[in-house]
Amino acid sequence: MRYSVFNLLRQAAQAHKGWPRQWRDPEPKPAYDVVIVGAGGHGLATAYYLAREHGVRNVAVIEKGWLGGGNTGRNTTIIRSNYLWEESEAIYEHAVKLWETLSDELNYNVMYSPRGVMMLAHTVHDIQVFKRHVHANRLAGIDNEWLTPAEAKAFCPPLNITSSVRYPVLGAALQRRGGVARHDAVAWGYARAADGLGVDIIQNCEVTGIRRGAGGAVEAVETTRGLIRAGKVGVVAAGHTSVVAAMAGFRMPLESYPLQALVSEPVKPVFPCVVMSNGMHAYVSQSDKGELVIGAGTDQYVSYSQTGGLHITTHTLDAICELFPMFRRMRMLRNWGGIVDVTPDRSPIIGMTPVPGLYVNCGWGTGGFKATPGSGHIFAATIARGEPHPIAAPFTLDRFRTGRLIDEAAAAAVAH
Repeated sequence: MRYSVFNLLRQAAQAHKGWPRQWRDPEPKPAYDVVIVGAGGHGLATAYYLAREHGVRNVAVIEKGWLGGGNTGRNTTIIRSNYLWEESEAIYEHAVKLWETLSDELNYNVMYSPRGVMMLAHTVHDIQVFKRHVHANRLAGIDNEWLTPAEAKAFCPPLNITSSVRYPVLGAALQRRGGVARHDAVAWGYARAADGLGVDIIQNCEVTGIRRGAGGAVEAVETTRGLIRAGKVGVVAAGHTSVVAAMAGFRMPLESYPLQALVSEPVKPVFPCVVMSNGMHAYVSQSDKGELVIGAGTDQYVSYSQTGGLHITTHTLDAICELFPMFRRMRMLRNWGGIVDVTPDRSPIIGMTPVPGLYVNCGWGTGGFKATPGSGHIFAATIARGEPHPIAAPFTLDRFRTGRLIDEAAAAAVAH
């Protein structure tokens, strides 16, 4: 009798429109038009542009950890577009133009600071390579200029240009529009703006499987918080795209490496720009909090470790102290490692996969942060339209089948 009475009460509750939802019979989880895997800068930017520019607001962004807790929060925040190949110039310049107005766009201060990115030349070969970059960029309408050693020091006074150093400074390429931004602010800015447009952001929700339906098309995402049905799925999970692709039944041409960075104790403003040195493998700028933000290198082995070898950071600090002697007494506060996906040609993969309805945006290597707004913008268009955005078209997965590579491995103006 007790159960019969309960059933009657439940039926009455369901008939009453004002009764709390949780008393009704369980309803199936809502289907999303698009599910984005990865709540880093690229994933959140994709969701935002899907909602704002394409009217696709029934979107969920799922993240196995916390918002912006992956590579978005583990980088040196450098922004530039002085790449060599036309395809790379187009996508990174598109990103820089979006960076310039992003704080106004999101109504959130991402602390974009176009303080200039200067790349040092230490050998005759460096001079030839960077001058080639300067000419290629100017032909593409992108600012870049060549500096003598004296001009480089005038732009960055702490720089040591004496001939006694192991790798003397012979000149530098300068992109004045390059700079830095606050990495976590970028994630939170896009997250807040996307949330305001109706996007759901679900943290602590790890993908455990990709469910495929009729014709092999993606149907749903299996997660630690249940099944989430989706019309389309975009994977933007730096360092783990291969894992998600394997769940869907195909392989990606990617390798994952630890990439290290570190910061110093905060000091008053002493460093006016971003300086990059490939020959000495040192990348440094100063954050608005006063810390020196120092970029180190990738380990030589494939790994999902977020620590990396100590010898990498030791070598980088040696280089920093030689280039900038005034920093020799600085104390380092912390170091960290991110996981970067690397393709055979060191250029990203953006677009469709062999699984209908499944899209990927990955393989950025060390270029991920600087591309954030441009990457999200063109990836959103690719997902919404079901075909590559014109800027994304050269970066399809099919290029590895045809051999039409965009080989930034030695042309990206970084040493890794």
